[in-house]
Amino acid sequence: MIRVAVLGGGIGAQHLDAYRALPGFEVSMLVDQDPARLAALAVDGIRGETDLEAALNADVDLIDICLPPHLHAPVTIAALKAGKHVICEKPLATSLAQIDAIRGAMDAADRHVFPVFQYRFGTGSSQLQALREAGLCGAPRMAALETHWNRGAEYYAVPWRGTWAGEQGGAILGHAIHSHDLLSHFMAPICAVTARLGTLINPIETDDSAALIFDLEGGGLATSSVTLGAARDETRLRFVYEDLTATSGTLPYAPAEGKWTFTARDPEKQKAVDAVVAGTVPRLSGFAGFLDEVARALTDQPNRAVGLDDGAASIALVTAIYQSHRSGARVVLPLSANSPLGQGWQP
Repeated sequence: MIRVAVLGGGIGAQHLDAYRALPGFEVSMLVDQDPARLAALAVDGIRGETDLEAALNADVDLIDICLPPHLHAPVTIAALKAGKHVICEKPLATSLAQIDAIRGAMDAADRHVFPVFQYRFGTGSSQLQALREAGLCGAPRMAALETHWNRGAEYYAVPWRGTWAGEQGGAILGHAIHSHDLLSHFMAPICAVTARLGTLINPIETDDSAALIFDLEGGGLATSSVTLGAARDETRLRFVYEDLTATSGTLPYAPAEGKWTFTARDPEKQKAVDAVVAGTVPRLSGFAGFLDEVARALTDQPNRAVGLDDGAASIALVTAIYQSHRSGARVVLPLSANSPLGQGWQP
């Protein structure tokens, strides 16, 4: 049994639901500074606390960080120093320097860090992975990503949102980061970016709109369109491979769980594609799928857990996007150790 302390009851409430659906975890503590939320969530034997130190000193194996972004890196490092494994909501950090510090603390503690990318887990992504393993996709050629969501005054009424001090970034950090992870994971790593950002929808400090061009390893290309001013929340992904086009549905927060279509470029191969799709064994979705892989990793079983390198790549990409926007130039990845924004992209 993996003993867990959850820090933060906002998105942490969804984490709690996922833990309850899995047999390998025991949530023994929840930390939150909102008394009403703490009372509602700290039930069924979960101890409620308002001080982070209580979790760091608790007899738990794993600390699950669901706090505002500016706290992610320092609390991750503190948890590692306390000898705990860490799950951390996105973004794992807000600078390359913080990533380096987390890596150093992780290596010193001999513990795991699992950045949260729950969008990877669902029926559609399992089918796509099976098609790749069957050799039916071919090389990545082109991708189009749409993160078209609706965020207004009510969303930004939370004081830290939309600010550089609290949220540490805008739509490319807090919203489109998932789609960009899926692109890197299911197509190819991103090796260059050309970016244009804007604050077009809300009176906030950070960006809420983006138009991005990505170069992929192996020669593929991708575009990413991001807005928080759409009429409704939709995420749409289209991955065009040499031999197959994969298109998601429009579920905003769980694209892997919606219905995908998989179309062979050669019609004679469509039956083989359909057979693989039909034969794909259903896997757990969303947070439950993510946490199940964490449990496998912590019990030395074969797994597809999200690791520190995945979180580091996502932060390097955000850094490159801000660097490209501000310089007006295409930025090549990986970034050098002396990247202009290596200490952070916040103004």
